[in-house]
Amino acid sequence: MIRRLTLGIGVATAAAAGVGWTIVRQLTAPVGPRRFDLIVHGIEHDKDGDLIVLDRTDQSTADGIYNLWFEHGGWAQLSTEVHDRGPTSVARRITGRAPGLAPKAGDRASWSGIYYVTPHEAGLDARSITITTPAGQCPAWRIDGDPSTWAIHIHGLGSTRAGTLRGILAATDLGYTSLVVTYRNTEEGPRVGTGRSTLGHTETTDVDEAIGYAVRRGARQIVLFGWSMGAAIALQLTDRPRHEGLIAGLVLDSPVLNWTEVIKTNCARSGIPAAAARLAIPWLTINPLARGVGLLGRIPLPAFDWTSRAAELTTPTLILHGTRDDSVPIRLSQALRAAHPNLVDLETFDAGHTLCWNTDPDRWREAVTAWLKSRVPR
Repeated sequence: MIRRLTLGIGVATAAAAGVGWTIVRQLTAPVGPRRFDLIVHGIEHDKDGDLIVLDRTDQSTADGIYNLWFEHGGWAQLSTEVHDRGPTSVARRITGRAPGLAPKAGDRASWSGIYYVTPHEAGLDARSITITTPAGQCPAWRIDGDPSTWAIHIHGLGSTRAGTLRGILAATDLGYTSLVVTYRNTEEGPRVGTGRSTLGHTETTDVDEAIGYAVRRGARQIVLFGWSMGAAIALQLTDRPRHEGLIAGLVLDSPVLNWTEVIKTNCARSGIPAAAARLAIPWLTINPLARGVGLLGRIPLPAFDWTSRAAELTTPTLILHGTRDDSVPIRLSQALRAAHPNLVDLETFDAGHTLCWNTDPDRWREAVTAWLKSRVPR
């Protein structure tokens, strides 16, 4: 009986370890190809232009403006109009497209909140530069403005710097110089080790070099714009003593404020019990186990838990978060706001993860510019 019990415990322990290993492998996985899971069913023409007929999904029927990325290359911007085309299809109006793009029935596409592909599409005059980091050369875009006040825009896990272009318009409204950065183990950044994400831990070092770049070119105050994991990176940067008095504000969209809670939420969304997230934590925080999943070392997750570290936050912060975010729960942002009502402001949107701007671009831009005017005086 004892031997059977011991064997049963061993099997259960191995199974639990396997679940944690699998979760962390997926969470930190190197950047893979985009999924093109929407089928174009047709193109319609009327006096106002073209409409594209797509599968009916939660995404294709969502309020707001979005972008389609095509498997064969190119993109098409879509308006807020949603036209019913039966039980399985809808049509969205095309408002902009890549040069030469001629979508047709049968094409495969990917839905995206990344609305602008390059600064040019956003009406921005940018130049391409590189930031030298410990990981290597990281490409960036620079949009010139006031040399004394800079905004540094940090994208999230699995995204690209193009995703942050939605927020640059608010910074340019105020005349800031903007720096749109990348970091290691992303689609555009240098590859280090196995190419796995460290959830903002080592990536913060790369973005820190962008701050140094700005300071050497006259920056006297900096606002960090962080999207999802990019917000976690921004918060880590405010915690570095050498930036005291330099980082004047944080603008955080759908911020990761507690990785353990975010992992639990994504487990539940995937049909895995939320408690399984606890099985993943040792694989992230214990050196031998972290190396066993392909990381170069442990990730200090408690340092990223700003629900527990709320009292340590000293930088004025604006959070923009969607009430329908099923990836990063809005309750974490609400808790930080409640803990620091004089320091943290929260704007909520009827939107999913990092889609607040898409749902209401004008309101997002106006909220950010008004907040920066009041909180970051120049």
